[in-house]
Formats: sequence, structure tokens, C-alpha cells
Amino acid sequence: METITLENTVANEVGHKQPDIITAYCFAKKIAINAGYGAEINWQASLNFDDLIETDFLREYAWVVLSTGMHEYIIRRFFPVISHCFCDWQSAKIIVKQEDKCRHHALRHFNNHRKIDAIIETACIIDLSGFDMYKGSIRHSPLEALQSLPFIGPVTRYHLAKNIGLPFAKPDRHLVRLANSVGYSDVQQFCKDISEYANDTIPVVDIVLWRFAAITNSYLNIFYDAASKEQRK
Repeated sequence: METITLENTVANEVGHKQPDIITAYCFAKKIAINAGYGAEINWQASLNFDDLIETDFLREYAWVVLSTGMHEYIIRRFFPVISHCFCDWQSAKIIVKQEDKCRHHALRHFNNHRKIDAIIETACIIDLSGFDMYKGSIRHSPLEALQSLPFIGPVTRYHLAKNIGLPFAKPDRHLVRLANSVGYSDVQQFCKDISEYANDTIPVVDIVLWRFAAITNSYLNIFYDAASKEQRK
């Protein structure tokens, strides 16, 4: 039996036919692109885990850690200078060799010792194992391997996974509410179903819906209304 939550009351009030989530997704994608997020969507679509190199991983890991609990626009403003403090993510070995210097300069711009130390600790982990071996551990058990890193938890592991080209969506509050509104209790299944019919990767579905929700007032009502339009014709 489906669990009824506050987030899916919109669906349940109408609820006599299965919503057309592909129609709603295409509508949301058009809004996101028109709002200027086409380049970000294309970037997400270009990611492939097989192509992942050490520099990319260190950069995306740092982005996720720094973003935790903070507004994206703040991190976007600080990230270029933080990247410079960490030698532009050239390699874990270079960061480890200049650990004190990296920490000192990074803390001048971003005064969060736990997050900066997490970046350095992860560089040490990768330097010790070698990136190829660590990448192999991600390939074998992606979510478990990522959550073993400092400052990566049960939600942020999905954020990092999608940003390194793995087929996952981040179950943040916006996506959970959108999924619930059309009768899904699982964000991964919700995004997977859209992905299969819309011919977009799961991470692309994630970024489209997240941007749509972030920039659209009453996004739950609007998404459900778009999803139900075909049934009302």
C-alpha cells in the first residue's frame, strides 16, 4: 500500500489517473533552459564515469563538501579561489605535499576547518591508494565507497555520485516532494522512469527538476498540473 504524505496531497486530490510525468518533465526542462541553465544541463549530460580523472574527482568532491548546508551561489563565488589554494586539483599527491600551505591559504578565504581538513584528508586517502585503485572501489560499490570519505553522508553521496557521471539522483527535499506529488516514494525510481522515456540521463533529470523547483513558485502544483494536462483533454 502506498504511504500518503503531505507532499503528495496534490496528486491524491486529483488522483483518478496516472499523471504524465514525461509531459511535466519536458515542461520543467523548457523552463530551466529558458532561465539560462542550458549549459549546466549540457555539462551534466557530458559526464561519464569511465572518463573520470583524478583532477575531476578532487574538484567535484570539494564542491560537494563545501556546498553542504550552504547556498550554491556562495560556493560558486568562492570556489575558483579555493581551487587555486588546492593547486587547481592537479593531483592528490601535490595537495598532500603542500598540505600546510593549502590549508593556510584556503582557511583565509573559507573559514571552516572541518570542511578544509576533509578535503586534505581525502587527498591523503587517494594519494595512499592511488586514484586508479580508488576509482575501482567506486565502480564496485559506488555509494558505499563515496560515503566512506570524510564529510560525505547518506544524501551527499548521491550528489557526488551524479557529479562524477554515475546514474544517481540526489534525493533532496525538492526532488522528494516532486516525486511524492505524482505518487512516487522513491526519488531514484522517479528519475529513472523519466530518464528511460525522455532519453536523458538520471543526473540530467535530477538537475532539470532541481533547477525547475528552485526557480519556480508553487512548483509542486505547476508540475502536477503539467503532468495531468494530457488526461484532461
